[in-house]
Amino acid sequence: MDASYNVYMNSPSLPRIVIVGAPNVGKSSLFNCLTKTRQALVVDQPGLTRDRLYGLGIVGVRPYIIVDTSGLNTGRKVGINVLMELQTQRAISDADYILLLVDGRVGLTAPDKLLATKLRQLNKPITLVINKGEGLDSVALQNEFACLGFPAAFVISAAHRQGIELAINEILAYFSSVEASSTQNQDAQENSEISRIKVAIIGKPNVGKSTLLNRILGEERVLVFDQPGTTRDSTAHHFNYRDRLYTLIDTAGIRRRSKTAEGVEKLSVIKSLEAIAASHVVLMLIDATEGVTDQDLHLLGVTREAGKALIVAVNKWDGLSAEQRLQVKQSLDRRLAFVNFAKIAFISALYGTGVSNLFNAIQQAYRSATRVLSTSHLTRLLAQAVNAHQPPVRLGHMAKLRYAHPGGHNPPVILIHGQYTRYLPESYRRYLENFYRKNLCLVGSSIRIKFKDK
Repeated sequence: MDASYNVYMNSPSLPRIVIVGAPNVGKSSLFNCLTKTRQALVVDQPGLTRDRLYGLGIVGVRPYIIVDTSGLNTGRKVGINVLMELQTQRAISDADYILLLVDGRVGLTAPDKLLATKLRQLNKPITLVINKGEGLDSVALQNEFACLGFPAAFVISAAHRQGIELAINEILAYFSSVEASSTQNQDAQENSEISRIKVAIIGKPNVGKSTLLNRILGEERVLVFDQPGTTRDSTAHHFNYRDRLYTLIDTAGIRRRSKTAEGVEKLSVIKSLEAIAASHVVLMLIDATEGVTDQDLHLLGVTREAGKALIVAVNKWDGLSAEQRLQVKQSLDRRLAFVNFAKIAFISALYGTGVSNLFNAIQQAYRSATRVLSTSHLTRLLAQAVNAHQPPVRLGHMAKLRYAHPGGHNPPVILIHGQYTRYLPESYRRYLENFYRKNLCLVGSSIRIKFKDK
C-alpha cells in the first residue's frame, strides 16, 4: 500500500527527540509532561511501555516530535522483550536527538553505564537528564552521574513538573532557529487537524489490530506478538493516504470485566474507551475463525452508545472455507441486527487482502456522520415517512409530527417537533431512523431521532 506520513510527523522543521532509558525511570511521565497529555500509561511497574509512542511536544520555545520508548534492559532478552528492544532501536535510529533519562533516587547503575556507552557510539547528540530529583541535592546528583561522560546533566522531576522547561529549551537550542516556513508548516498542520479523520481500531485481544495497523503503515510500528494483551497504550499514528489525513489509534484489546484483574490492564481498557470517544470512526475487528462473540457484542454496544460511525472488519477471512464463510455471514446478519447501520468488510490483515478498501469505507462513514443536513429536506422526508406509515394510536392519542430540523452531527441528530410525541412507541422511532438513513444514503453512521412536544 502506498503510504507516507504527513507534515506533522515528517517536516524538517520539527526535530524528533527520543526518550531512552532503563525501565521505570519515568520516561512516560516525562512524555506526558512535554505533550501536556495523559497519552502514555503511567504506573509504578517496569516494562509498561511496549510500542513507540509519538506526540507533539508543546513545552519549550518551539514544537517538536517527542517519542516515548520501552525501557532498554541490558539483561537477557527473550520473547516479547526482543520485539520491545527492536521498537526502541528503530526509534533511536530515526532520532534527531536522544534524551537519556536516569533515576536520581536509584542512583548510577550498571545498565545506565552500558546504555550511555552504546548511545555514544551512534554519533548523535545526547543530553543526560536525571529524573526524580525533587528534594535531592542537584550538584551531588550531577557529580554522581558525571562518570557517564556527558558535559552537562539536567536534574528534573517529571512527577512534580520541575526543571523540565529549562532542560527542553537547552535541548532545542541545538537546532537551528525557527524559520518562517516552520511557522507556515505549523499553521498548515493546525488547519489540517480540522479535516483529519480519527479512526479507533478496537477489538478483543489478539484479534489482529496491531497487525492491521502495521499493514496500513507499511512498517512494524507496533508490536505484534502471539500473546493476548501485547498492546497496552492507545497509540496514535498520523497517516496520509491518497492526500487524505488520518489518525489511526491502535487500542488495547478489551476483555470481559471479570478478566481484567490486573491494574495495568484496567487502565488500558480506560484508554481504549477514551480512544472510542475521541474518534470519528470506529473500526471494529472480529476474528472470522471465532465468529461473533459476546465480547464483540459488548464492544459494539459501547460504540453504538457513543454514537460513532462504525465499520466491522472481519479479519482472517482468507483462512475460511466457502461453507465457513457462509456461516459467518449468517451469524453477522443475525447477531449484528442492533447495529444494522455498520459497514461490513472482509479482510486479511496478515496478507493485506481487502485492507485498501477500508479507506473507502472509512471516508464514506465519516461523510455520513458529519453530513450537513437542511431543515427543508428533513421536513420533506418526515412528511413522506408519515404518509407511508402513520403513527399508531396509543392511549387514545395519535402523534402529529409537524417538522424536523438538524440537531447535531457525528452522529447526525434530527429533532422532530409535534404534538403527543411522548405517546410514540419505540418501534416508530426505529422506523423513522431507518427511513431517514435510507433516504439520506447514510452508510456506516448511526442516526438519532429526538422528539419535541409543542
